[in-house]
Amino acid sequence: MHLFPRCLPVLALGAAVAAHAAVASKPPASPAHPASSSLHGTTVDDPYRWLENPQDPAVQAWIKAQNEHTDAVLAAMPDGKAMNARVQQLAITSTTRSSPELAGGTLFYMQETPPQPQPQLMAQAWPGGKARVLVDLNAGDGNTAITGYWPSPSGRYLAYGTAEGGSELTTLHVLDVATGKVMGDALPYAGGGTTPQGVAWDADEHGFTYVRFPLPPAGDEVRQFDATLVHHALGQDGAGDSVVFGQGYSKVAEYRLLSSPGATQLAVLANIGDGGPAEVYLREGTHWNKVLGADANVRSAAWVGQRLFVTSFADAPRGKLLAVDAQGHVATVLAQRAGALQDVVPIAEGFLVTRSWGPDGWVEQYDQRGSLVRRLPLPQQGIGIEGIAGEQGQRHALIAYGGWTLPARWADYDAKTGNLHTVFQVTPAADYGKVEMHRIDGVSKDGTKIPVTVLSLRGITPNGRRPAILYSYGGFDIPIVPHFIGPELAWLERGGVLAFANIRGGNEDGQDWHAQGQKLHKQNVFDDFHAAALALFDTHWTDREHLGILGGSNGGLLMGASLVQHPGDYRAVVSMVGIYDMIRHETDFANGAYNVSEYGSVSDPAQFKATLAYSPLQNVKPRTAYPAVLMTTGANDPRVAPWQSRKFTAALQNATTSDQPILLLTRMNAGHGIGAPFSQRVGNTAIMLTFFAQELGLPQQ
Repeated sequence: MHLFPRCLPVLALGAAVAAHAAVASKPPASPAHPASSSLHGTTVDDPYRWLENPQDPAVQAWIKAQNEHTDAVLAAMPDGKAMNARVQQLAITSTTRSSPELAGGTLFYMQETPPQPQPQLMAQAWPGGKARVLVDLNAGDGNTAITGYWPSPSGRYLAYGTAEGGSELTTLHVLDVATGKVMGDALPYAGGGTTPQGVAWDADEHGFTYVRFPLPPAGDEVRQFDATLVHHALGQDGAGDSVVFGQGYSKVAEYRLLSSPGATQLAVLANIGDGGPAEVYLREGTHWNKVLGADANVRSAAWVGQRLFVTSFADAPRGKLLAVDAQGHVATVLAQRAGALQDVVPIAEGFLVTRSWGPDGWVEQYDQRGSLVRRLPLPQQGIGIEGIAGEQGQRHALIAYGGWTLPARWADYDAKTGNLHTVFQVTPAADYGKVEMHRIDGVSKDGTKIPVTVLSLRGITPNGRRPAILYSYGGFDIPIVPHFIGPELAWLERGGVLAFANIRGGNEDGQDWHAQGQKLHKQNVFDDFHAAALALFDTHWTDREHLGILGGSNGGLLMGASLVQHPGDYRAVVSMVGIYDMIRHETDFANGAYNVSEYGSVSDPAQFKATLAYSPLQNVKPRTAYPAVLMTTGANDPRVAPWQSRKFTAALQNATTSDQPILLLTRMNAGHGIGAPFSQRVGNTAIMLTFFAQELGLPQQ
């Protein structure tokens, strides 16, 4: 997870720098109109509900006026030009690679050459073949992105998805890998956004099963509910593709498809919404057998030979590895042990597993009997495992990893000898060897220790007032793992500090760590984050006048709750594509229904009470001195409604008594950040760092 998600436009910061006095001191007016909801005998006032309708001319005028105000305030920040220039320099690395996958002896991956807008889809014979481009979407405006790819078992064909303008709504295409020719199959509504995409090829490679939303009537927009699995025969009209699984399964169904070697068997991990465990189904002929229910608490799976291995957290909070067959016979392959189990990947005659504990991740090799062969010789601290590409019977696997100061690196791992040989690495634009990592702990309200990683340049020591940015996420099983800081080095070079908190809601320490940040326990997430901030104060890295906080999406909810619960403890806040009105998120936006398994439902009285207590919008207090805030959203966001940011911005602007800016930036041709072009990602970083530099007093270059 990159520090700054990819969702914002480039602004020519500093190109028209003006004195602060020339900028309008007040944002555009946001009138309050009477509106409310009644839930469980409680009336919830909603005076900014009128901002939910993007078709209303008054709302369109409000968005335009807010963007103009934000542009003016940002352009008047004197550090913008220098920060933008340095971020641009640091972003231009050598070619980068990501998302490796092996199929039939061919390695497929994504490759990006800055400053190209979008990555290219590549292929090469593994391990020593010559790389070639299969799909390149850079000839257009940069707003069409590859959303995923799925090679056929032999590597002869490749299905890949595309989406426009950040919408994530996927159209599948098929390519002949040998010739590079795109075939005539184009399959719209193939998941994306609210529900994941997925493709599983047939063994004979004449077709595949894929995720699809119900086809809408002509002229209507797709309804992003009730996804099913349908089968497509190559060369046939996709409108005739028939449903093979999931009819009536769930309105908020999500599916992960896993084919065994040679595609002789197919497994489906089926989820009801985002945050819960999966049910496991195996196909026998045309019949589907449910072999594990939700009570098995399955989170991931992979085929190891012709056995399906699943990570189960039932009665094993750190995870155990089970093997299951189509008749429902279950055997324990690995019992719970040190480290939280994350993923399993086949290799040679055995398998690899990735584990984590707090901010540290590692990889272990096991033989086919489940006996430990070795822990792979990777760095002990400060790295995250970005992916592993392996095949059964193939003794070489590709390990993709990176770290805070280590750009993406790929290593060829030999399962027989244990040798790890680097075959690809990104050349950064600066020296990151001068960055130091420090570990501190916060203590949450209930006594739970919260690990915090602090990054600074060598020689930068705690003086009690370092400009610092604290980041976290806290939800949906997503851990905070080390990642290459890249352009954020511009912050450290000038004496700033970056901090990353492993708060509950992720799965760094297993499923208990996740569950303690869900539903009725969501307040733990906000308490953990505040504990991380207090730890930065207690260790004298920074103080309340120099601490900025950062998060996006569910991390935007974290930002909103943090700033309304402890407005005096943060000097500046950057919150991207966040959720702020938790009372209406579930019922008034498509993806809100998918999030019930993580957040709970306000239809339940106890959950409603807990949600109302932390929901940021409902807890904005009039006549309160709020910190400086920059919120961002995308008009095409399928995951979080853009009106969430509009309503929260209006409430804060009307409530605050401080002279700090409350800003909203709406990108009209962007979404949640998935597939944003390179220029937007670079501009994103420049905007964030410029805002924080201004508000936190970062020394100028």
